[in-house]
Amino acid sequence: MTRRLHLLVSLLLLGGTAIAQEFWLEPVRFIVAPGAVVHLRRLMGRGFQQPQRWAGRSSRLTTFRHYAPGQLPVDLLPTMAAADTLQSTLTIAQPGTHLLALATNDAYSTLAANEFNDYLREAKLDYIVALRQQREEMQKPGREAYRRCAKTLVQAGPVSAADTARAWSRATGLPLELVPEQNPYALHAGASLTLRVLAAGRPVPGQVVQVWQRTSLPAAPPLQLRSNQNGRVLFRLSGPGDYLVSTVRMTPALNHPQAEWQSTWSTLSFGFKPDR
Repeated sequence: MTRRLHLLVSLLLLGGTAIAQEFWLEPVRFIVAPGAVVHLRRLMGRGFQQPQRWAGRSSRLTTFRHYAPGQLPVDLLPTMAAADTLQSTLTIAQPGTHLLALATNDAYSTLAANEFNDYLREAKLDYIVALRQQREEMQKPGREAYRRCAKTLVQAGPVSAADTARAWSRATGLPLELVPEQNPYALHAGASLTLRVLAAGRPVPGQVVQVWQRTSLPAAPPLQLRSNQNGRVLFRLSGPGDYLVSTVRMTPALNHPQAEWQSTWSTLSFGFKPDR
């Protein structure tokens, strides 16, 4: 996060106003033995830097599903929601690569005009800045509805070359999602990973995508990419560590009583521990 946006976010939080940030699912360990019990942490922040626990209730969730290799998707909401709390511990029974997908409903933020314009520029939402200029709304406060989508990949046991189910590559139908075209757990160090950016199942061209890597070294700035005409981005897995890929999309909120803008924040997280 740049110093400017960090200061803006800090002031807003002190003032009690919520603002959308990266939101991601992170297991305690990305690579486990089959049959392991996995706790999924729900985190917020800017990349892996100073993450905070998301304290949302189960009533905020619209989707929470588990895609296991060779199995039908399992809806986790009925078993993990109790008294409007959210329990995120599950058993990863089958060997292979598991996908977990979550989405929330809207939360709301209102920013003064200058703060909203700065926020849009820092989030690389330049097309919304241009639209506000076209509409002569640059001096108008920004009323935003924002929702979060998150996916994570958990590897149970070794990667199988016979994995034809490819649960890890499922397009789950989230409002905005990042879909890998290769299994990162099957790749070697230095290999490239291709992701598709989909909004309501359709490729999104020109979408800004950021990639964070967490290693034992000091944190580096995220890699910034832009999707091609088919909604694809490609980046190199430079070495072992935890990876977080994020993107945000904003559109006019049509006929919305509480907001003029709808943003959707989406992430994909996975570990990378190549053996070659």
